[in-house]
Amino acid sequence: IVENSDPRAHDGLGSLRGAASRRPGEGHARRDVAVVVNVALGLIAQSQVQSEARPYAPLVAGENAGRSVEQLQRRLLQEALAIREEDARMCRAIGENGADLLKEGDGILTHCNAGALATAEYGTALAAVFVAHERGMRLRLFADETRPLLQGARLTAWELMEAGVDVTLICDNMAGQVMKEGKIQRVLVGADRIAANGDTANKIGTYSVAVLAKEHGIPFCVAAPSSTFDLSIPDGSHIPIEQRSPEEVVNGFGRRTAPEGVKVYNPAFDVTPARYIAAIITERGVIQRPTTETIQRHFAERA
Repeated sequence: IVENSDPRAHDGLGSLRGAASRRPGEGHARRDVAVVVNVALGLIAQSQVQSEARPYAPLVAGENAGRSVEQLQRRLLQEALAIREEDARMCRAIGENGADLLKEGDGILTHCNAGALATAEYGTALAAVFVAHERGMRLRLFADETRPLLQGARLTAWELMEAGVDVTLICDNMAGQVMKEGKIQRVLVGADRIAANGDTANKIGTYSVAVLAKEHGIPFCVAAPSSTFDLSIPDGSHIPIEQRSPEEVVNGFGRRTAPEGVKVYNPAFDVTPARYIAAIITERGVIQRPTTETIQRHFAERA
């Protein structure tokens, strides 16, 4: 899940300390699940971190000094389960807030995967859909296949079908057409990192969807936990974008689809400027028309 070139990666609790020393969202934009893992490692390794429910006790020092590997493993499991429960509650809250924006019969376009396979139980962007479905609301989902790794086809479409949600899979380059045909009333996507002004990094192709949505007058909404915000960076130009292997494009899933030696550009993410975003949905509430000021107010009012 998380690619780690740190030499401490194979050094037991040393790798925990190494991962915990990095802020969530620091460095490259990363998938939701990687951010969650990084946050979890930080919570486990800190000596005292307060949670809404209870404090996380020291794990790698103090009372745990001299404990056996088996005892530490049990403690890690306890903490991991507690973090999982908190993540599930957070995702449920995102879903409740997001579902309030949806209407009966809405056509929803989503990109990549921001469901239960990326987080706990409900996911982020899909949480609104799942909660609305539980409320008896009938929605029509359109899932971009999400090139080049096809997360929308392989993950999102499967999740929605398993939940009994009406879902149609489309190629990424069909998004504009289904919007033009009036099939889409709202776009819902997740986020990997959000700057202080609301600029949002997400899976490559998200920016294109946002531009198309604006052209067609369709609200483009982002759903993400508060931990996705990096208020230390003023805007999206400060988010480095990971470059992925050319093989994902020319030899995806072991089948070559391009000539040998062709040059490939394969960024993993893109950044959608805040001006294209109608709302950011968090577990704390909804930020309408995000700007630096509205985001600051959102966090200040719910501190």
